[in-house]
Amino acid sequence: MILLTDGIFVHLLDFGVNSVSETVTQNADGTYSIFINARLDYETQQRAYLHALAHIYRNDFEKSDVDTIEYECHKIA
Repeated sequence: MILLTDGIFVHLLDFGVNSVSETVTQNADGTYSIFINARLDYETQQRAYLHALAHIYRNDFEKSDVDTIEYECHKIA
């Protein structure tokens, strides 16, 4: 686990073959945990990390329409 900034923790996990690149969760204490697929190459891990950060900084955890959230996040990335 790596703490890169106050309240955002990053974990590299083996998600298995043909799985997601990353996932991010908001913790009960208001911090966030970003889980990145350890099987990805470094550049793809970096893109996954930036994608997760975009969700955090856009306050996507307060929204409910996943399709719109992903559309908007990919539009700016």
